[in-house]
Amino acid sequence: MAVVVVTDSSARLRTDDVRACGIRVVPLHILVDGSDLRDGIDAIPADLYQRGHVTTAGATPGELAEAYREALRDSGGDGVVAVHISGELSSTLGAAEYAAREFGGAVRVVDSKSTAMGTGFVALAAARAACTGTDLEAVVAEAQSAVSRVRAYIVVQRLDNLRRSGRIGTAASWLGTALALKPLLRIDEQGRLVLAQRVRTASKAQAAMIEQVLDVVGERRAALAVHHIDNLAAAGELAATLAAALPGCGPAVVTDLGPVLGVHVGAGAVGIVVALDPTPPDRLTPA
Repeated sequence: MAVVVVTDSSARLRTDDVRACGIRVVPLHILVDGSDLRDGIDAIPADLYQRGHVTTAGATPGELAEAYREALRDSGGDGVVAVHISGELSSTLGAAEYAAREFGGAVRVVDSKSTAMGTGFVALAAARAACTGTDLEAVVAEAQSAVSRVRAYIVVQRLDNLRRSGRIGTAASWLGTALALKPLLRIDEQGRLVLAQRVRTASKAQAAMIEQVLDVVGERRAALAVHHIDNLAAAGELAATLAAALPGCGPAVVTDLGPVLGVHVGAGAVGIVVALDPTPPDRLTPA
């Protein structure tokens, strides 16, 4: 058999990739009007981001243990690598570590220190390594290597959701007084959502995000993803700009950010995730 990779619904993986790589996805939760809705499984209200009393919850230890148990069985005992949303952004990682104790060393939990395709790219790296028949330790090492090569940025349109979320890091000190800002945020090395740059307009914030991405990619190749919340047009423009500026990276995956993250960043948000290629620039073969 082979090592099986488990992740959570924050990863925003495409269905084709999940199927091709045999990845198991555990849903996170959206709590709205007394209902507990499972991300990716239950119908989500169309006006979710306009509602004022919506919260989210991570996967429970029981849900994760069930997923790990099934994955471990399907691995034939080869093991499970569980790649989850940053422990700084969700309770899911803590629940995963608790659930994994039941299985001893057969289930290994990796903190992606990111979210959305920042988590997804790590899960994909682990799953692709598993498909080659490598053992549990090697798959864990591949996942951890991918964590160090992921960068994530997001521009929000309104600050209300961030004020309520409690998941903003060092930017919190200015959120209460900032006026008309469209802040550029990033996920830092510890997996926290922090301020990258203060910008006054959405267009300038998106331009600043592109500049940061170009700077971090440089001469390297990278996998790219563009996310959005009810803002497909802006996401398409960002993807086109990236394709023109970084032709060696291939087209970006364009996908919505999902309701769990959307509750915290609000409608109109757009983001870019970068997964740098492990090959150093000086070893790339010229085209």
